[in-house]
Parts: sequence; C-alpha cells; structure tokens
Amino acid sequence: MDAAEPAAWVVLGRSPHGATALLLDADAAQSARVELDDGELASWITDVEAAHAPRWVWNDTARWYAPLLAAGVRVARCHDLRLCHAMLRDSALVDPDAPVRRPSGWDAAPHVPEDAAPTLFELDGAAARTGLPDGADDARDEFVRQRAAVAGARDPGRLRLLTAAESAGALVAAEMRAAGLPWDAAEHDRILVETLGERPPGGGQPALLAGAAARVREALGDPTASLDSQPKLLRSLHRVGVLVESTSRWELAEQRHPVIEPLLEYKKLSRLLSANGWSWLAEWVADGRFRPVYIPGGVVTGRWASSGGGALQLPRQLREAVRADPGWRLVVADVAQLEPRVLAAMSGDTSLAEAARGRDLYAGIVDSGAVATRQEAKIALLGAMYGATTGESGRLVPRLRRAYPRAMGLVDEAARTGEDGGIVSTWLGRSSPPPSSDWSALQSLATEAEASRSDETRAKRWARDRGRFTRNFVVQGTAAEWALAWLADLRTRLAAMPPVAAQNAAVRSGPVFARQPHLAFFLHDEVIVHAPQEHAEAAAEAVSEAAASAGRLLFGGFPLDFRLDVRIAETALKD
Repeated sequence: MDAAEPAAWVVLGRSPHGATALLLDADAAQSARVELDDGELASWITDVEAAHAPRWVWNDTARWYAPLLAAGVRVARCHDLRLCHAMLRDSALVDPDAPVRRPSGWDAAPHVPEDAAPTLFELDGAAARTGLPDGADDARDEFVRQRAAVAGARDPGRLRLLTAAESAGALVAAEMRAAGLPWDAAEHDRILVETLGERPPGGGQPALLAGAAARVREALGDPTASLDSQPKLLRSLHRVGVLVESTSRWELAEQRHPVIEPLLEYKKLSRLLSANGWSWLAEWVADGRFRPVYIPGGVVTGRWASSGGGALQLPRQLREAVRADPGWRLVVADVAQLEPRVLAAMSGDTSLAEAARGRDLYAGIVDSGAVATRQEAKIALLGAMYGATTGESGRLVPRLRRAYPRAMGLVDEAARTGEDGGIVSTWLGRSSPPPSSDWSALQSLATEAEASRSDETRAKRWARDRGRFTRNFVVQGTAAEWALAWLADLRTRLAAMPPVAAQNAAVRSGPVFARQPHLAFFLHDEVIVHAPQEHAEAAAEAVSEAAASAGRLLFGGFPLDFRLDVRIAETALKD
C-alpha cells in the first residue's frame, strides 16, 4: 500500500452531461478542469491512469469504481471521501475545531449497489439516494478540509496511513464484487440435498429438516409445537422443565433433556435452509459466481460488514462449493490469532511476541509457564481482550497480567478509559464513539445524594459494559487496520503478475480479472485469491509477503510475525 503523497490528484464529480474532473497538483491546487461526456469517462480515466497514476478522489468508491470495472478499467489508488470523512470526523487525533467535524452531507450512508452489474452512469441517481454531494467542486472542497484535518492532527502520519488503507479497502471491496467468488451451484445443491433432504417441489420443509422437527415435537410431547417462534418455543420448553431464558445454542447446550439434541439439530438445519438454502442460491449465485455486497468500515471498529449475501457468515459445510475455475486454483490463507498478535505489537510486549514467534501463540503461552494448557491460554487471552471477569477467565487472566504486563496493561487502561466515559483510539487513529447521552445521564445520577441503590448498580453495570467495549475496540480496530494493509499490499502484488493467455481466461471474473490473479474473498483474518494455476505458487508467496509487509508498515521493526496458514487447492474447504 502506498500512503505517500502522489504527484497528482484527480477529483471526479457528476455534471449535467457526464462528469467533471479537476486535476490537482501535489499541493492540491487546481491545475486544470476537464468536462467529459458520458461516453468519454472510462477511456479518459484509462489514459490518465496509465500516464500519471494519480490518486482518484471521489465521493464513494462503490458508485464510481464498480461501473468502471464493468467497463474494463482498473485504478491503482483512490481517496474515498465518504469513508475518510467518517473516520476523520470522529478521530480524537483531529483538532476539535477542524471543519471536517461539522455536520454535512458527507455523513451520508454508504452506497449499496442494487444489482451485480451497474451501468457506467448510474452515479447521479445513486448520489440522490444517499444524499452525498456529487459535484466536483463539492468533492474538492471536502478533500481540502480532509487534508487540512490530517495535516493539523496530533499524529498526521498515522491518519494519512489510515485514510490510504480505508480507501484501498474500498477498491478491494468493489473489485471482489466485480470478480466474484467462484461458486459451483451444482455442488451447493448436492450439499443441501445431502444435509436437508430433497427440495419439495411444492414447497414445505425438506425431509431431513422435517424429521428433525418431528423429533423435537415428540420430545416436547406436543405435535403442534411452534419451533420458529422463540416466545412460543420457550413456553413449550418451560412446560417440559427446560427453564432457559433464550434458545441460543450455548444456553441450550448446557441443558440435559431429550429435546436438546434434536432441537440443536433442527436449529442448525433450519438456519442453513433460511440463510444459504435454495432461495439464497438462486438470488446470490449467477454464472458461477457469488457476488456479495461488502461494506468497508461498516462496523464501528473499522471491520467490514455485508449488506447482502451474508459473505461474512459463510458456513463451513458450503466451502466445498467454493471451487476454482478449470485451470485456476484458490489460494486460501488465514492468520493465526490475529488480534492477540496485534495486541503484542501495539503494547510493545516482547514476551508475548516471543510466545507468538513462528508458532501457535497459545502453545507459546503454555511454554512460557503462564498457564498449563492451550485451552487455558485461549480462554485467558480472549477473556483479557473481551473483559471476561468470571469463571475460568476470571481465574486465569491474573496469570497473564504477571506474564505479559505490557499487553494486559494496554487493554486494562482502555477499559478504565471507557468506564470513565472516555474515548480510545486504534493504532492508526480511529476513535471509539462517545458514550450515549443516556449513559452519561445515568453515571451523573448515580453520584447524586438521592440516587437509589438500583441507580448505582445499573450505572456500574453500564460502566463495565462500556469498559469491555473499549477494551476490545483498540485491539479489534487495529487488527482491522492491519488487515486493510495486508489486502492493499496483496492487491498490488497480484496486479503486477503477468496476465495469462486468453485461452486460460476465467471470463466470468469480468474484463479486469479474467486473466489476472485477484482477490476473491475476505473475512476479517482470511483471504481467498483466485489465481491461474501457473501463478498459484507466486500468489501464495505474495499472500505471505504482504502479511509481513503489513506488519512492518504498522509496527516498524517490532519483532513479531503474523503466522499464516496458506494452502493451494481447488476448493475452499478447510481441513
């Protein structure tokens, strides 16, 4: 990922007859204004990209880039004004009086594509739907405000890197939607039939799901029991002595009753049918590709979200349907214990980094003598990051504090800040939202002489809840930043590989990626690359090299490796 200032910026905006491009120099001073008709934009961007490799500045990457990709145009760098505005507006590193903090049209929601193949000039309609300013002059003015906010920030270098990472992530999201994840619909159907039973031609439940439902009703002694309404199901469970407060898998698994096993089976099968059954297959898989809608920065910590297709909840049993095209391979890679490794680097805890070096981090904690088993190490470390204070976590976390005081001190301090109503920030400067007005009012009330015991108890509980949130925010948010740097660097490495011959093209990946290895899937700490067979080994090396580069970019020379499980296969099914 290149976070350096480019030699040129190009601001794009809509105009009555097409688009307006404002060419800016390195100091963001306007040097030229170009008016483009609808038919000229794609070829003009191609020429400028080849000649100058500028950073393209636009209001929302999903609006501008998706139709360009459909037209066969790829760009190397951009600055996404909407994403960067949201981050800078809320960052504690930015001056409180910076104009970027003032409410404006740039606070609009992200654009969500309405179909998998938008036409090149849907942009003006999309802008109207979400309220983002779409003129070039508006975009230039916001860009100037954002540059000033970064320049005047407490640590401009980190925010500059974060804006580049956010924008690169937006490019990746658009490219993955355009290329799609290779998907074998026939294999998906086979898995559904094997797991659920044949699809009834007239509707209704498949046989295996219906059989699980019958076993549940038999165990309940109620042949008409409703299994899909939680209130009604809870009443049925209570009648047979299963006194649970919810129907969550975790709570049910703690019970001992003949209804539990078939009920858990029914819930698993029912979820598969509703979330990824035949209706999902018909809606989201077309021409051998699954094209979900990714929302970069869709979670407050900076993690991605998905507004369609459920890409971030891909069930394990369907991974065999993720299948490379003939002559191509999938490079599947995930990071071992990403968030604990990030915590070690953020805190500068060399002892925790040593436990992670070249091996499973939890096994390294056991070898250090802090705890006795790998399971204890996992429970303790996750408890420390998520604020678990009872049970096994409560017993084990103090041992980690003695063994790794710097790492534990970082999350403990973040928790104290949150409990006091303060704001915490990630490594690159994304900041947590302030507490709500209700939260602040309750904390204030609890200090008054007339406060009841109930008020005080509730205030303490809310404070602890916020402390758990801020404790994890700094780690999860920084892990998301590392992942963005990984994606951005990998994207660049893959684009530099030579295209394959036309007869080996994966045409369903679209005009930009038909002959090029490319990112096809991302899930927090996992990537899937779709690569021609002759480039698969090089793509796997690129995945590992990009991970090491992301670590250096964020944490400099701190001695920490990001351990990857990388495999080359025809399907994404994990061992």
